[in-house]
Amino acid sequence: MAEPLLVSLESIRTDGWFERIGEGIGSFQALCDIVGPRFFGFAMITGARITSLTVDRRTPDNTLVDFVVGAEDAEVTETDTQRLTLGDFRRRLVSTLVTEEPLGPAPRRATDLEAVQLHIGVRYLLLAPLYGYTLRELSVEREGSQLRLSHDGVEESYPVGAFRARLRTHVREELDRLARPAARGAIELSRVAEAEIAAARGDQVKILELLGAWPAPLAIFLRTPDGQMLNADTRALIAKALGLLGSACIALGEMGKGEEVLRLGVQYAGDGPAASDIYFRLGEAMLGDSRAGEAIGPLRRAANLGAAGDQVWPLLARAFLARSRYVAAYSAIVEALEAGSTPQAVATLLDQVQAALGPSFDVWRRATENSAPSLA
Repeated sequence: MAEPLLVSLESIRTDGWFERIGEGIGSFQALCDIVGPRFFGFAMITGARITSLTVDRRTPDNTLVDFVVGAEDAEVTETDTQRLTLGDFRRRLVSTLVTEEPLGPAPRRATDLEAVQLHIGVRYLLLAPLYGYTLRELSVEREGSQLRLSHDGVEESYPVGAFRARLRTHVREELDRLARPAARGAIELSRVAEAEIAAARGDQVKILELLGAWPAPLAIFLRTPDGQMLNADTRALIAKALGLLGSACIALGEMGKGEEVLRLGVQYAGDGPAASDIYFRLGEAMLGDSRAGEAIGPLRRAANLGAAGDQVWPLLARAFLARSRYVAAYSAIVEALEAGSTPQAVATLLDQVQAALGPSFDVWRRATENSAPSLA
């Protein structure tokens, strides 16, 4: 029995291609927000270059997409430009990508990388990283070819044909996800009370289950006239929910996603009753992520908006200490004590200020002893 031909896919792997292209496109994030990141990736894979968007904020699916199909360096004329609504544009992209292509012939040499690419399919090499697949090795055997890969860190193996079918299923699911009622009307405000109960018992996963689908539709809704006209109570309730969700994401190790959710919460909160809590959560998360300089702004904002002083001022003192702003740290300690913090709670912070300033601290403290905190 002949030994299988083993081909390392390291040199033709496309991990990160979408993000790298995005670095060179000034409007990349805006296009992702409007079209959807994966649909924008589909457009690149199919060669559909978006030339302009006419955004319908009330009904996003009716946004008009102008695009051309062909090589990027090809000369574009007015007659080459096509226009579809965003909904139809997405459907066309999916229709193109789910059309089954015949497998290319199996490569005969491990060094024939072009044959390897054609065998797996270039579009599938580009789709794979969009869904968390990292291709490792191709094994060409008499019975057929097998792909060894990892999916979100889990090692897996598939026949090439089955893997291609799996990716086509993922692509179809993008449209299915948009069509589900939950994707369009997932905002059930009654869930906020349930999320608060889950937060009280430390059940972060439950919060994610209850509110995890909210950020995408809320981000779109905020840009609509209806979103701008929400009353203060509803905005505050949504902001509270986003605060709970953002903190849950961070607690579960998803700092980037959690911070993004909290920033959306800031937009809903404005200067309303939920604002101090959102800014406090954002500042606390940044401080916990060793970004003390960035944390100072949100924490100050939280303090100005009425956050509990015995909670926010000790965090500000920590942030100032991390940035070697010792006088500001001392002032924050004073504020913390006046707001109800116990001397024991800030004793370590005060010791750090004293150690950093040395003898000058005692001189200055005696000169301002009427306002100095008491550790008695």
